[in-house]
Amino acid sequence: MRRLRNVKIVATLGPASDSYEMIEALHKAGADVFRLNMSHGSHEEIREKHRIIREVETNLNSTIGILADLQGPKLRVGVFSGDSEQLVVGAHFRLDLDPSEGDASRVCLPHPEIFAALKPGASLLVNDGKIRLKVLECGDDFANCEVVIGGVISNRKGVNVPDVVLPLAALSDKDRADLEFVCELGVDWLALSFVQRPEDVTEARVLAKGRAALLSKIEKPSAVERFDDILEVSDGIMVARGDLGVELPVQNVPPIQKRLVRKCRSAAKPVIVATQMLESMIESPMPTRAEVSDVATAIYEGADAVMLSAESAAGDFPIEAVTTMDNVAQEVEVDPTYTEIIESSRKADRMTVADGIVAAAREIAETTDIKAICCFTQSGTTALLTARERPRVPVIALTPLVNTARRLALSWGTNCVITGDVDRFKKAVVSAVRAAREEGFAVEKDHVVVTAGVPFNVPGSTNILRVAPCDERLLFAADPD
Repeated sequence: MRRLRNVKIVATLGPASDSYEMIEALHKAGADVFRLNMSHGSHEEIREKHRIIREVETNLNSTIGILADLQGPKLRVGVFSGDSEQLVVGAHFRLDLDPSEGDASRVCLPHPEIFAALKPGASLLVNDGKIRLKVLECGDDFANCEVVIGGVISNRKGVNVPDVVLPLAALSDKDRADLEFVCELGVDWLALSFVQRPEDVTEARVLAKGRAALLSKIEKPSAVERFDDILEVSDGIMVARGDLGVELPVQNVPPIQKRLVRKCRSAAKPVIVATQMLESMIESPMPTRAEVSDVATAIYEGADAVMLSAESAAGDFPIEAVTTMDNVAQEVEVDPTYTEIIESSRKADRMTVADGIVAAAREIAETTDIKAICCFTQSGTTALLTARERPRVPVIALTPLVNTARRLALSWGTNCVITGDVDRFKKAVVSAVRAAREEGFAVEKDHVVVTAGVPFNVPGSTNILRVAPCDERLLFAADPD
């Protein structure tokens, strides 16, 4: 299903969007990838959503990516005798391992790993940062704190520890079970929560065994500090602005977002901007102007995808939310300023033959009357490198592997076509020309650029480029063999 935009849309599925009719409608409205939130729903419920997505994909003959988002370790306080307490600024409050019910002076924090990492002066944030505690004294089983920002604290509210790297693995026992389940089910991307270090990603890669691509969620200050190392071992990145905005001053998040998006693009790895993009559309059919500007900013920055969470999972207007994102994207991408920003942020560093080939393809397409860049790809690398160039013409990614096509559903500008195996470049050119015409990107009188790697079926071997006429009579006349 051809889109009239290059940025991709990720829509989270939930109670408001778990039927065949709604998932089909969301895809038609613009959702390219569906997110399955492993924090909610049983394995059977996840299996059913997966089945419906694949059914929609088959019936519409349109490639759809599936992203499974692992929960990660959840740090929460215990319960209170009265269900909640009011914490006053300046008061002292104790966190400990005592499982008894809490009161206005203390509560259980059943995570000894936190106490092991804390130091005096560290901050603890409760309930998405609404309450801030400063550690005065701590030991192996307690932390005596001062209330810096007060408020109501209630049962099992989440705790963030922004100042230290916690000795916790990114994968809990639940995550390991979920990872194996969704990999066997056949998802295309795994989103890893609570990533603090590159080793967290490496551990997940060993467990995934190549069955899904790995996307690291950047939601902790430690992940920002070690971002280059995390990016190197990840297949993609999600800028998860929710927890990031809790653990860091909110004014720090926009420049971090811009910096991470640019680094991902330079590395030719997809990046999603997520959280609270159209939050008001959970209850309203219209977004705020600020939300529209936020979505537009992510697109102007060059993000591969923008994501809806509760808006599509539990909101009253999921289709309207996807449609709004689609409309914003289309409007931004025809703005001449968008082209100026994208092209001015293009890095000129070239390290490999493949880099040079895709850069040349983009240059040829933009300086002559070329209708599309057609790239043959096994692993998806050639398509990702081409997308990094952000060409002004459509990118057609041709691959014999449906899994590669589904993973590329997350990448900027890629229009995926499943093709048969080819063993000669001439066959590749003919397949590319036919795909460009059949998919409506070109007509008989047009030309396309075709890139591929010879020998075929060797990932990362892009080394050949040709400008081909879409009139097959001219094509065969030029190359009768």
